[in-house]
Amino acid sequence: MRFATVFSLRSSSACALLCALLGAPPASYAEADKRDFSAAERLLFMTPQLQGLQAPMLLRYTFGKDGSFEEAFADNVTVALIAKANGSCCDAKGAFLSGARKLAVPDVPAAEGNPVILYFLEHDVREMKRLTRGSENHFRKRIRMAIYQDAEVRDVSLRYQGRTVKGKEIAFSPFLDDPNRPKYEKFATKNYRFTLSDAVPGGVYGIRTYIPGESATAQPLVVEELLIDGAKAPAR
Repeated sequence: MRFATVFSLRSSSACALLCALLGAPPASYAEADKRDFSAAERLLFMTPQLQGLQAPMLLRYTFGKDGSFEEAFADNVTVALIAKANGSCCDAKGAFLSGARKLAVPDVPAAEGNPVILYFLEHDVREMKRLTRGSENHFRKRIRMAIYQDAEVRDVSLRYQGRTVKGKEIAFSPFLDDPNRPKYEKFATKNYRFTLSDAVPGGVYGIRTYIPGESATAQPLVVEELLIDGAKAPAR
């Protein structure tokens, strides 16, 4: 998958694991020509968000699900960073949700990018399959192409640990023009928003997916949101 092949994980074994999760052939970061990738791809998958962090460190995220379609819940996601043999950062070990909702995710030796992005996307395509009985590979392809072709990037101000920090927001809706849309019309307006900031450890401030209700006044159908500890969800 395109976003897996350019993700700067460095470790070939880790890349192979995540590429397998995401249904893509592995390719080294060195093979990628940045000119061939969109601004959104470069921000999400070609930025060394873990570079310069001091291990050991635990990146903590809250995860919440809400909406009218299913029962709401709150849980947690963590990425443990462990110093490499030479003392630099980092080997990464993820834990994504808990109990029956737990998603098994691979450890990432010598990670440079924050694997929580790919963990969230893998969770997302599995949820889309569960909700629609559609193909995981189809949903991955739609997300990949939307990030490449249609994603909008803008500057934003975010609240983190009581102060305002600068960031980037990347937004896209991968299923609006999907030829298979009639098969899962209820979920076709799903919107994805990633917020990134150099001011937060690991560079990932939050990730949010939103499926509106059937009318402008209806409660959203499904909302899932991951936020780094210390973040304040933007007013919407």
